[in-house]
Amino acid sequence: MTDIIHPLDTTIEPPGRFTFPFCYEPHKLCITAVREVQDYISASDIKAFADEGKMFGVLVVKQGERLYYLAAYSGLLDGRNDLPFFVPPVFDAQHPDGTFKRREAEITAVNKRVTELENNEKRLSLLAKLADIKAKAVAEEDGFRHKMRQAKAERDALRNACPDGLTQEEEGRLIRESQYLKAELRRIKLRHAAATAATEKALAVFDNEIAALRERRRRMSDELQAWLFSQFKMLNARGECRDLTDIFKETAGRVPPAGAGECCAPKLLQYAYAHGLHPVCMAEFWWGAAPKSEVRHHGRYYPSCRGKCLPILTHMLQGLDVDDDPQAADNHETADIIYEDGHIAVICKPAGMLSVPGKTNRQSVLDMMRERCPDATGPMIVHRLDMATSGLLVIAKTEAAYRNLQKQFLTRSVKKTYAALVDVELTGSGRISLPLRPDTLNRPMQIVDKTKGRQAITTWRAVATKDGTTLLELHPETGRTHQLRVHCAHHDGLNAPITGDELYGHKAGRLFLHACRLEFTHPATGKRMIFERKAAFQHL
Repeated sequence: MTDIIHPLDTTIEPPGRFTFPFCYEPHKLCITAVREVQDYISASDIKAFADEGKMFGVLVVKQGERLYYLAAYSGLLDGRNDLPFFVPPVFDAQHPDGTFKRREAEITAVNKRVTELENNEKRLSLLAKLADIKAKAVAEEDGFRHKMRQAKAERDALRNACPDGLTQEEEGRLIRESQYLKAELRRIKLRHAAATAATEKALAVFDNEIAALRERRRRMSDELQAWLFSQFKMLNARGECRDLTDIFKETAGRVPPAGAGECCAPKLLQYAYAHGLHPVCMAEFWWGAAPKSEVRHHGRYYPSCRGKCLPILTHMLQGLDVDDDPQAADNHETADIIYEDGHIAVICKPAGMLSVPGKTNRQSVLDMMRERCPDATGPMIVHRLDMATSGLLVIAKTEAAYRNLQKQFLTRSVKKTYAALVDVELTGSGRISLPLRPDTLNRPMQIVDKTKGRQAITTWRAVATKDGTTLLELHPETGRTHQLRVHCAHHDGLNAPITGDELYGHKAGRLFLHACRLEFTHPATGKRMIFERKAAFQHL
């Protein structure tokens, strides 16, 4: 235990309240502890960072009057969950003689049998035979249908050549020919069906066993996963204990996602509670190469994930005096109206204001416009800006204006220009095409997914540089959630997070992203309209 609980020798005063884990500025105590952890990692022989890095966390704790810190990593590192210096897992599923590994081996044996059956030489031969039978059936039947069409054309020609009609004997012959060809086609189909059925019956001997094994494998996997989640018994500061199955039954999905309980924060808090240590503050950081899909930067601090950790930490933080969620604070700022008529309004939204009402009491653009225009019809909000983004929005005051503007956005005839500040010196211009989709386990984060993501394209231009920063001009050709933020931050984009982007970069006074220019066609007059409003940071 002494190699896990590390003394923290410092004169820094502890915070009054514990860290809100989903939106925070790391406390100086955590920064001090993180430096020690990073020094340890750098000096160790851990080899896990060449291809992809890892999320680490520190928890500053108090025992009596002394301060200590705990360190953790998410999941496995170098294939292990028991590396020295770091807290152990909440439940050790990797023990070679444990129930999990034994049942996992049973599932692996079923997998092996499925693979053997799928690749059985006789089964593969039957599959090839079946494909050949079907191909020949299609060719023969298509050929015979062609023959039938030719014969019909000849019969029709004979009838057309005799305006007074064929004799009864001749007409009978043509009818019998037609009936014979149709019957022959039926016989050909029956012969092919019989050959197909015989081969499929032989195949079913294999495929029925494969299907049964797959169902058994699914059932075994579900049972093992349920058993595993029941072993994660999570404590809170009141000494109350709930397993993951119980915690997640109150969520929308009702079952824990894979990997739940293996993240840094739950591991750190669990160890602290189990050993009588009082949590003081916490922080998590990424170390090593970025993953292919997510935006992660070496050495940067990140909040806990919401999909896996929010339900768990909601329980585990009970009994602690925790900071308030800064994003849940009331906000009653108003947006500037820069143009208005009977059909539309163009406003400049301040950073921190919602476009539409959320789960908090923050003022939204829609609230403000409903109050200002009580007789307005339709949804009003045609497009949105992130809460942290400032800038221009067009509002529809009538249903007709809404439909017209919505169509303009769908056809991409609306032109938008954004200004952004990044803490890197960049020059030139370019085009970024990285498809995006929501990170279902960590909303509202977006990830790059070249298979399932939706097309997202941004053009950019460096406007000016000063003291290690660059003012960018960004033009989104598509309108995906967090598109500009991800395209700037991702290593396959600019690899330069927008200043103040606490989701994909690091926190600052604000997110330095501003919708500075908006161009569209007036929905009533047909006149092309251009609006501009610069942010203070554009005067770089």
